[in-house]
Amino acid sequence: LPPCPGDSYGVLPRPCRALVLLNPQSGAGRALEDFQAVVQPMLAEADIATTVFVTERPHHAHEKVRDEDLSQWDTLVVMAGDGLLYEVVNGLMERPDWEDTMKKPLCILPGGSGNALAASINHYAGNDHVAKKKLLTNCTFILCKGLHTQMDLVSLSTASGKRLFSFLGFGWGFISDVDIDSEKYRRLGNARFTLGTLQCLAKLRVYQGRLSYLPAVPEQDTPPAPRDPHAPVTNGQAGGTVPPEGTDVPGALPSDSLLVPLCQPVPPHWTVVPEEEFVSVYAIYQSHLGTNLLMAPAAQLHDGCIHLFYLKAGISRVALLKIFLAMARGTHLDLNCPHLHYVPVRAFRLEPRAAAGIMTVDGEALACEPVQG
Repeated sequence: LPPCPGDSYGVLPRPCRALVLLNPQSGAGRALEDFQAVVQPMLAEADIATTVFVTERPHHAHEKVRDEDLSQWDTLVVMAGDGLLYEVVNGLMERPDWEDTMKKPLCILPGGSGNALAASINHYAGNDHVAKKKLLTNCTFILCKGLHTQMDLVSLSTASGKRLFSFLGFGWGFISDVDIDSEKYRRLGNARFTLGTLQCLAKLRVYQGRLSYLPAVPEQDTPPAPRDPHAPVTNGQAGGTVPPEGTDVPGALPSDSLLVPLCQPVPPHWTVVPEEEFVSVYAIYQSHLGTNLLMAPAAQLHDGCIHLFYLKAGISRVALLKIFLAMARGTHLDLNCPHLHYVPVRAFRLEPRAAAGIMTVDGEALACEPVQG
């Protein structure tokens, strides 16, 4: 990856031992053969020895990384879609030694249909926009070179008491509906999202709720936020968050220092969106939402920022389709669509008025309920 100012880089040791977690069902179901044909020969040449763990059921990888002694491997490699990396991150965060384990480099190799993180990393590395085998080759080459750096995680909490860690994005409404409704077409690979988009456009729905956020840069007419001297400056960078004093119990998860409990109103220096009817809300922390969706061109791996997009009700189907077509090149904000809003934030809260619609975290479905991150 090209160095970003202020970021530190590490290099994998040689020889290197990698645990590869592979989902043979992900995407069009070709992950295992692609791994053997494309990845393995490259890794062998780069002196990276692999142990391949093929998942057999949902949560299999989650349990493996939560319970296993991982000290024998220098890196964990996920060859699947974003859903398997989500399992791995949350499995690692459930370990009593999560702070040390989260320092172990993670690698994503695209084996799913969306491959948002792989597309984002390919983009950050300065490579041309590519898909399929070419993207897999590029990501494998990044692993062969062995350079690694930090990545932000976002800590999400839900009204029912779940605590989740997310590396890609949280969504509600149209985009999440497309993601989950198109699951039945996963054998089509990335084309499943095109088909899903057209189907969801046909039955365009409106979702009611309240959206609030803490802007990354103070907006006009808002009092400056009081600085908590103990607050971490990032949103929960993997392995790099210092909990405020008083929460320093060994193995305790990082504290959400920017958030108040969901049962309380948001702090006065937050912004509450005046509209309460949305077509979609999406908080993304990487550049890409899918191989062909450059949603947040300004995003970086380690920018301490949540890129919040929301689409207000009243948008026409034609305007919505135009936004999605422009997103392939990352030019959707240039359309100046009055219904589309983008704001970089450090924290957000979404309170749906009813349990309507699908919520997703890193492409995985969640029950619809109040959530903040």
